[in-house]
Amino acid sequence: MSYNLKENLQREERFAAGHRMCAGCGSPIAIRTVLRQLEPGDKAVVTGATSCMEVSAFMYPYTAWKDSFIHNAFENAAATCSGVETAYKALKKRGKLDETYKFITFGGDGGTYDIGFQSLSGAMERGHDMVYVCYDNEAYMNTGIQRSSSTPHFADTTTTPVGKAVPGKLQQKKNLTKIMAAHGIPYVAQTTFIGNFKDISEKAHKAIYTPGPAFLNVMAPCPRGWRYPTEKLMEITRLAVETCVWPLYEVVDGKYILSYEPKRKLPVEEYLRPQGRFAHMFKPGSEWMLEAVQKEVDRNWEELLKLCSL
Repeated sequence: MSYNLKENLQREERFAAGHRMCAGCGSPIAIRTVLRQLEPGDKAVVTGATSCMEVSAFMYPYTAWKDSFIHNAFENAAATCSGVETAYKALKKRGKLDETYKFITFGGDGGTYDIGFQSLSGAMERGHDMVYVCYDNEAYMNTGIQRSSSTPHFADTTTTPVGKAVPGKLQQKKNLTKIMAAHGIPYVAQTTFIGNFKDISEKAHKAIYTPGPAFLNVMAPCPRGWRYPTEKLMEITRLAVETCVWPLYEVVDGKYILSYEPKRKLPVEEYLRPQGRFAHMFKPGSEWMLEAVQKEVDRNWEELLKLCSL
């Protein structure tokens, strides 16, 4: 796909305004951008795991979704999507449908990394022609900012509260993008919002129009859970990429391809400092936490560079 920003912005919005999500939230931006990559004339069936987005974008009888939308539990969004895709293929084979439909699931990290992982893994392994998009805000934001397996090391959440005994979450963040690549599916990508949205737009188009299963992991910050000013959303995602906390890459038919390499890799503290959930890491005596996170980021980055050089 040759990305044309002007043409892309003129496409019909598939996700309407007035959805009640918070100002400065990355999730609706991710969904609008992904759905805009549907070619004119193509229709979509969207399934959504329980999340902030689900309860804020579909408050009966009002909905922000212009395509068909199915409300799901945390654990079965991918299973529902795979079932609908199978029914569509059967109807097509019998000549009962002429239109082209695409099948897309959206879920937060709680419904993707954790509760919904079993149905996600099953749908990908079975080879359904669908896209699963995780908008990763790194905690269970909808139910009170509880930690998930996507929550970063040392982050302050309501279930990993910072105190004298516990310095935030004790475990590192799960690398779900690599786990999905290990399924051997045709297309996996990691992205977020930087520059003119070229990276996320191109990857979303590839994911939607690659035959077979595809997975897209999108960093989508949460101003309440991450505790940053709403206007800093784009700056936070830029720093995540420039520090290599959230590298941009894709895995096409098993081959790792680096999408972007910073000219000067920034120290991780530049990404952590603007976020209130990491404020305790900058107090005297907490230097060891910054050192530990920097080592984790450096190790993961070097491993990714090796994979991309194979």
